[in-house]
Amino acid sequence: MPKRRRSSTASISSKRPKFIDHVSLPSLTKVGKVLATGAGDFGQLGLGSDILEKSRPAVVPITHEIVDICAGGMHTVCLTKDGKVLTFGCNDEGALGRETADKEDAEFIPGEVNLPDRVKQVSAGDSHTVALLEDGRVFAWGTFRDSHGNMGLTLKGNEKLPYEILPHHIVIKIASGADHIVFLTQFGEVYTCGCPEQGQLGRTSERGSDRNCRTGFSKFLQPAIINVKPSLKLKFDNIWAGTYSTFAKVEQKNDIYVFGLNNYNQIGLKSQNAVFSPKLSKEFSKFKWNIICCAQHHTIALDEDGKTYAIGRKEYGRLGLGKDCDDATELTEIPFLKNKKVVNIACGSATSFAVLDVGELYGWGMGTVGQLGTGEEEDCYEPTLIKSKQLAGKHVFRVSSGGQHTIILASEANGNNNQPQPENEQLQDGDEGDSVSAGA
Repeated sequence: MPKRRRSSTASISSKRPKFIDHVSLPSLTKVGKVLATGAGDFGQLGLGSDILEKSRPAVVPITHEIVDICAGGMHTVCLTKDGKVLTFGCNDEGALGRETADKEDAEFIPGEVNLPDRVKQVSAGDSHTVALLEDGRVFAWGTFRDSHGNMGLTLKGNEKLPYEILPHHIVIKIASGADHIVFLTQFGEVYTCGCPEQGQLGRTSERGSDRNCRTGFSKFLQPAIINVKPSLKLKFDNIWAGTYSTFAKVEQKNDIYVFGLNNYNQIGLKSQNAVFSPKLSKEFSKFKWNIICCAQHHTIALDEDGKTYAIGRKEYGRLGLGKDCDDATELTEIPFLKNKKVVNIACGSATSFAVLDVGELYGWGMGTVGQLGTGEEEDCYEPTLIKSKQLAGKHVFRVSSGGQHTIILASEANGNNNQPQPENEQLQDGDEGDSVSAGA
């Protein structure tokens, strides 16, 4: 009798021992209320179709117990305590992962995505969303875009419902840029897919990354391993994705390999040319990082001691280094936060945020549509405490910033997150000029 063939996953597992048992993922032990601020014209605030903009954080009416949040370009993703995914916002390209055409204002209301198992991590880009299941499978939906327009998520085009991506691999962490996805496998390998134009995939030449180079361009929609020299025998134990960049940490070392856009030194290399193959960043390798958040032209990073650093472009105050600062070509500790313990950070297109261990939220950078949550539309050049009636008595522990909106996760100071507020209190802050309705 001929031998039966093993499944692909079994074959992979039998040939090599598991490399990594644990990787640093967002803690899912604390439940919080979701608050939103900024632009809401596509429903990304989750406050209903009458709320087009908020200049201070307002509570999103969600009855589920939420443990994690992620702001995409014009949509928002929430992870519940029981491993379910809720989405709201722009669904033109399928970024919500659920049908919304058959129900009025469905994009403005948080709705559940149908997935086959519990989810332990979510990420989001400009027009895509990714979910990592507890068993190591990854599902994605939406699309990628490049300078020529829509690329599709797969060879079939846009995927408006969850699609299993990178099958036959056990993934332990995911990360999303604007239009690319990064995967870390249990064997310490880094896979990427999506738009390659700025070098963010780390597996193509500059010439081969342009869509006009038709030969093999579709391969970038299929996840593949990054181009690391085999002689280096590198394995990785952490990953982060920027808007147009990728960071990968070498196993049991501080070494950080980077690739992607570097026109303002935002990935820590001296040359400002885009980097298309993984290159050691001596600047980022100086520290032990807890979180690296890279936006379009700047990066905010949090080390294991709770210290926060900035590098990159200065405009709009996104670095938090003061109004008269220059572009930062080296990682610079943010002076205002030097004597404070930071536990979480985030950055949007031109915004930055820091959460302190005492539950306070600080923001800085561009404030044109209220995405900082200060109640004003002025830019902030140094970390500024974010206050609102809806935040009073709450302990912020996570923040995520998208294109022009920001999502906050905060627990009640008394530990009670399950008492729903009256609807008018959820949607109104009581602060003059805090919201703009559809009829305004």
